[in-house]
Amino acid sequence: QVQLVESGGGLVQTGGSLRLSCAASGRTFSSYTMGWFRQAPGMEREFVATIHWSGTTYYADSVKGRFTISRDNAKNTVYLQMNSLKVEDTAVYYCAARAGVVTTVWDEYHYWGQGTQVTVSS
Repeated sequence: QVQLVESGGGLVQTGGSLRLSCAASGRTFSSYTMGWFRQAPGMEREFVATIHWSGTTYYADSVKGRFTISRDNAKNTVYLQMNSLKVEDTAVYYCAARAGVVTTVWDEYHYWGQGTQVTVSS
């Protein structure tokens, strides 16, 4: 069992930056693929970024070049650095984990955090 707790969300102006953190419990964190997803009101949950245990990363086209996913296995934590934020980045951001290869499909992740709100104002 893996428990995930996100933090770092908040209100920021267009062009600003935020760093989200996701702290995971469990001794096998380093073997999990970790992902970030987001969901805006009335919208489906969408893929943002994912990082394999090997360090390989994938990004949604909408955030490529602006967001960076990273992990610190010693701290059981995955991060999402978000720069050049846009109004359309406003959403609840969720951290997710799966025991397996990377995937951008949200329902292929086994564990989820409670989400953290990111609001970007114009």
